[in-house]
Amino acid sequence: MTADRRTRVIARGTPESAAMLADIRRAARITAALNRLTFDDAADIRALFGDLIGRMPDEGFMLVPPFHTTGGAGIRLGRRVFINQNCTFYDLGGIDIGDDVLIGPNVSLITSGHPVAPARRHTGVTARPITIGRNAWIAAGAIIIGGVTVGENAVIAAGAVVTRDVPANTLAGGNPARVIRMIGEDAADA
Repeated sequence: MTADRRTRVIARGTPESAAMLADIRRAARITAALNRLTFDDAADIRALFGDLIGRMPDEGFMLVPPFHTTGGAGIRLGRRVFINQNCTFYDLGGIDIGDDVLIGPNVSLITSGHPVAPARRHTGVTARPITIGRNAWIAAGAIIIGGVTVGENAVIAAGAVVTRDVPANTLAGGNPARVIRMIGEDAADA
């Protein structure tokens, strides 16, 4: 993970580290309750997700449990967001999701990690934000790493591992993900 002005470092044994662990415990309690619900419990899912992120999602929000996160407070949602089942959001670095975003099953948005240097690996946690632009579609099993911005209308192919920004109006896929082609209103379904 390259350090830049958006990188947050939380050293082990600090008050910030203790607060992070408290957030993880809080999120674990809320997601345990959330994950006992079924698809038919949409109002309760919305209410619990609102408790998790600290603000009530709009009426167009939909989530299919189960859902996993390390905190919740770092997740910011636009309007009419759909999150399919078994997604994992590690939101320590912040996750901003635009309006009309579709997130497929088994998607992982991972904003945190550890220093790469072996001598520093256990000294703390590093975190960088993820931003997903309006009307993007993140397909099944994709993984997006901290520091990445996915542009408006972009599509992330199933199983992609996104380590770099994806421009607006493009289809990206692979490991590591790369732009495959531009997309537009006349794009053929694939």
